[in-house]
Amino acid sequence: MRLAQARGLAAGYGGRTAIENVSFEVSAGDRIAVLGPNGGGKTTLFRVLLGELTAARGEVQIDSRAATVPQTERSRLDYPVTALDVALMGTLPRLRWWERPGRRERDDAEKALEAVALSAESDESFGSLSGGQRQRVLIARALVQDARLLLLDEPFSGLDAASSGRLSDLIDGLANEGRGVMIATHDLEQAQGWDRVLCLNRRQFAFGVPAEVLTREALEGTYGGHIVELPQGDEGSPRRAILPAHHHHHEGSA
Repeated sequence: MRLAQARGLAAGYGGRTAIENVSFEVSAGDRIAVLGPNGGGKTTLFRVLLGELTAARGEVQIDSRAATVPQTERSRLDYPVTALDVALMGTLPRLRWWERPGRRERDDAEKALEAVALSAESDESFGSLSGGQRQRVLIARALVQDARLLLLDEPFSGLDAASSGRLSDLIDGLANEGRGVMIATHDLEQAQGWDRVLCLNRRQFAFGVPAEVLTREALEGTYGGHIVELPQGDEGSPRRAILPAHHHHHEGSA
């Protein structure tokens, strides 16, 4: 089942193009890494898929509800809300402006927290949770929206190994349920573990199975030539690491 596709997509802000020549397809069960440097257009692409930004050229077709899962480090941690309150925020789009969440919405939020293994933390302050737990709460908020396409913005940023492992297992489980998951990242090693990779830096440099598309040419285009060879791994194959060319350049409104 196809969830979304783009053909020759271009988009930007105020007449200025932020991404162009982007073509890909997301199907149920796909885990797709959107690989590129900060400022390369990953957020712009997600905004198009969410319907927040209109394509300037090309085509984009969304065949299911999409929801974004932002970085937890961009969340307000001093705001007095519980994990359940945050999950409940996912029900607001389906309510009329004067309505408040009721029993049905609360049940949906509780089920979503159960799905991300955080039922016991539902009454905990969102700010008091660990980074990995906050990330899972934000995923629960997206699940409450009944989103089939989840757009995760660097979800592993700042997480320790144990939290990263739990989050990876959750993403695998969501994909096995038939959801599509797109993960914005600039981590090459991480991208190699997903089903497909979209290499993006203002324009698309590659899209496909990691073993086939993560070539030196594609990576040099994506990262401006800043590729570092690391010592060989256990199996004798060289490992490549990325030094993002724009690591300190943020996308601004993109």
